[in-house]
Amino acid sequence: MDPVEQLSRHFEDSRQRLTSLAHRILGNSADAEDALQDAWVRLSRPGATDLSAVANLDGWLTTVVSRTCLNKLRARAARPESPTDSNGPALHVRPDHEPVHEPGPEDRALLTEQVTLALHVVLESLTPPERLAFVLHDSFGTPFSEIAAILGKSTEATRKLASRARQRVHAVDPTEIETDPARQRGVVDAFFSASRDGDLDTLLGLLHPEITFHADGGATRPAATATIRGPENVTRRAAAFAVPEATFRPVTVNGNAAVVVHTDDRPVSVMAFVVSGGRIVQIYSLLDQPRIDQLVNSLG
Repeated sequence: MDPVEQLSRHFEDSRQRLTSLAHRILGNSADAEDALQDAWVRLSRPGATDLSAVANLDGWLTTVVSRTCLNKLRARAARPESPTDSNGPALHVRPDHEPVHEPGPEDRALLTEQVTLALHVVLESLTPPERLAFVLHDSFGTPFSEIAAILGKSTEATRKLASRARQRVHAVDPTEIETDPARQRGVVDAFFSASRDGDLDTLLGLLHPEITFHADGGATRPAATATIRGPENVTRRAAAFAVPEATFRPVTVNGNAAVVVHTDDRPVSVMAFVVSGGRIVQIYSLLDQPRIDQLVNSLG
């Protein structure tokens, strides 16, 4: 069999696994498909691949796709593709609602959305090497020695990257995420009340020790994208919510209590809160104006 044809056949046979890998690393389907396309273009160039020198074709393809994904992670902030592209999570914004007393299929779907948003916030807070090391080792069982070769680091340093990422990911236990809308809203309302009053002690008591605040500026405001960790740091950021002219419209985002922040009668942010054990463990703040407008318009 011609080497290019052999490689093409093996690549197609591995596509599902490679797509899953790229999606876990990059966080969305569009970028995952782009990564596979880029990897294949590189592999299929004449003379680019000597299969006789490849002992483990599956492992080799994993390495190529992983390196392509790593380059994409590093390039995101520097080269946004267009103002309408989004690397953020799929957001489902709904009017605020009363608690549902009888659990059903919709409740299970909402819990899945909650966990998806929580995982996205954690992964976006990781550095590209941390994210790659965690996904490759914990989700795909890739040995640290192979991940180290991809990252150009020592095996021990790579092990520490994955450990740090794992600690942050497991700070949010899916089984402990608050699902009752009334309890969620009570914690979020208390957060904004304490922010307006400058009540630092109450604010600190409402924040989980492992809290992560992720601001998503998207493609239109990449400089606004940032991650803040720890109650004290998030408390300092909370002072921005005490602006007298700001108003907060209660909504839900992916099953979590959320608000649309308005200033001068214009929506300027969508903030979603993940509550665990009566405290806020994550805050996701969307600052990308086209996406904000699209979500608010969907509310009617």
